[in-house]
Amino acid sequence: MTALYLADVREAADIAAFLTRLLRWDKAAVVRIQAAGDVLAVFGNPPFGGVLAIRTAELAAPGELDATVSAGQLLDSVDSVTEVAGMLTVPASVTGPAWAGLLPPRGGWKQVEGLPSARDVRAVATAAVAEFRTRTERLPAEGRTRAALDALADTIWSRQLGSSGLPLRAVHAAHALGFLRPARILVPAPRGQARIAEEPLALLASGPWLRLRTPHGSVAVRRVSAPGSGLGLTVG
Repeated sequence: MTALYLADVREAADIAAFLTRLLRWDKAAVVRIQAAGDVLAVFGNPPFGGVLAIRTAELAAPGELDATVSAGQLLDSVDSVTEVAGMLTVPASVTGPAWAGLLPPRGGWKQVEGLPSARDVRAVATAAVAEFRTRTERLPAEGRTRAALDALADTIWSRQLGSSGLPLRAVHAAHALGFLRPARILVPAPRGQARIAEEPLALLASGPWLRLRTPHGSVAVRRVSAPGSGLGLTVG
């Protein structure tokens, strides 16, 4: 097994929360982990229709690693990280699903316009979840079939977020993973009087990929279908 050392062991709790949410939807979930230089990235595939979720952490020392592993086994390792060592033991590799072979690029990202404020994005996510729940409850019991629920979900989550081109399924994933919770930062102000503000979200694009970056993690979707990946989305 390979050992990695986190620069800040407090990030272990964030990685653990991310893995716990993935396992809540799929007890057999796998994740792909990559270490490049001093950055560790953990990729997961939550069940939101072709969305990839990414959680990163800073490493104490540069490393090189690329492996697909059990999310449950990695969570056990993360839970064992201590403030003294900060050591993360990478479990043995497993055979990964198709999505694990098609990840967003590391570079080439450019910010694009059209993303609402973080507060507005959270409001859209909350409203869409409430709409899905309300419309589901209005269906007669005999009409709540898997096909009907899938069709309803597709109707709602395929909508775009304003003029951003980002499908609401990506916003839903970010909301469900806890990526949209507020993050406060100090902003310099005239005469040395700093003020507290909310750290903004960003929408980035690279090739066929769109990525919603938040202070707590990112979600990415492809705008062009990739055969066999299950990640294809029609955006626009």
